[in-house]
Amino acid sequence: MSKRDYYEILGVSKSATAKEIKKAYRSLAVKYHPDKNPDNPTAEEKFKEAAEAYDVLSSAEKKQRYDQFGHAGMGGSAGGPGGGMNMDDIFSQFGDIFGGGGFGGFGGGGRGRRVMKGTNLRIRLSLNLLEVSQGVEKKIKVSRLVNSDGVTFTSCKSCNGSGQVTRVSNTILGQMQTQSTCPNCNGNGKSIDNRPSGTDANGMIKETETVEIKIPAGVEDGMQLKVSGKGNAAPFEGVNGDLIVLISIEEHDKLIRDGQNLHFDHYISFADAALGASVEIPTVTGKVKIKLEEGIQSGKILRLKGKGLPSVNGYGNGDLLIHINTWTPQKLSKEEKKFFENCKKSDNFKPNPTHKDKSFFDRVKEMFN
Repeated sequence: MSKRDYYEILGVSKSATAKEIKKAYRSLAVKYHPDKNPDNPTAEEKFKEAAEAYDVLSSAEKKQRYDQFGHAGMGGSAGGPGGGMNMDDIFSQFGDIFGGGGFGGFGGGGRGRRVMKGTNLRIRLSLNLLEVSQGVEKKIKVSRLVNSDGVTFTSCKSCNGSGQVTRVSNTILGQMQTQSTCPNCNGNGKSIDNRPSGTDANGMIKETETVEIKIPAGVEDGMQLKVSGKGNAAPFEGVNGDLIVLISIEEHDKLIRDGQNLHFDHYISFADAALGASVEIPTVTGKVKIKLEEGIQSGKILRLKGKGLPSVNGYGNGDLLIHINTWTPQKLSKEEKKFFENCKKSDNFKPNPTHKDKSFFDRVKEMFN
C-alpha cells in the first residue's frame, strides 16, 4: 500500500510554518493517543502515522529532501518499512510538543499508581445570630469509615505495586509499549495482606470521632464549609475524603437579617412620636438606648452604623436599620376621644409634609445605601 503524503496526514499545506506543523501534530497526537483510544488499532496507526510525518516535516533537512524527492528520498531516515524510527523516538518528541511533560504511560514515562480518595461526608450545622456575629468553634461527633487497626497491605503481584500493566507489541515502527490500569488492583498498586475480623472487604470499620469546626464570623444561610480530611478514609491507605458543613441560620425573634444588615420594627405611641422619647433597641449582643426626636414620623428609618453583622470576607460590619411605626389605638375612652377631637381643630395636627419628610420610595432607597 502506498504511503500517504505527510502534509496530507497533518492537514497542512507545503507552505506551513514550523509553528503550524507543530500545532497540527499536537492536535492529532492528542486525538489518537493510545491512552484515549485503548485497543483501537485504527487510532494506533493514525497516531504512528502522524508521528512519522512530524518527524520528517519538523526537520529542515528532512523536509527539504522530502519536498524534492517525496518518500523515495527519505530512505531509512523516516519511519515505515526499513525506517529507523521506533516508539522511543516517537515519545521523545513529546518533550518538545508538550512542554517536557509528554503523555504519561509510554516509553517508560508511566503515570504511577492511582491514589484513591475517600468519600465526603455532609452535615448540617445550625447557628444563631450571636454565633454568626462573633464566630464560633463547634465540636460535633461524626461517624466515619477508617482503616482498621491491624489491616496490612502488600504490593499487587500483577503490577508490582505500580498500578499499571505494560503491553509491548511489535509494529512496523518497532516495539510499541503501552500501559493501562492494572485490572487486579484497579490502579492503586496494593492488595490486602491481612484483614481483621469485623471489617469490610477493604479492611475498614466505622468509628465515631469528635471533630472541632471553626466557623468564621459572618457566615450566611446555605454556605458550605469544608473540613479537609475529616470525611471517610480511603481504602488501601489513600487520601481521606472531606467533611462538608452546611450552615443553617436560626431565625431571631426580633431581628431580621438582610445580608450584613439587620432590621428591627419598633412601635411607638402617638405621645412618644409627638414628644420624643428614649427607647431601648435590641441588637445581636444586647440592648442599646437611642433618643427619638420630637415629631418623628411613622415610617422613618434610623440607622445604627456597625450594629449589623460582619462580612465573612472581613470587609467590616453591616448596620442595624430601625423602622419606626406609630401605633394607633383601636379603642378610645370618652376623654381620649374628646382630646383628639380638639386636636383635629389644631393646625399642628394637619398633615403638612416638607422636603425633609421622605416618601416611601425615598426610605426604601435609603435602606440600600
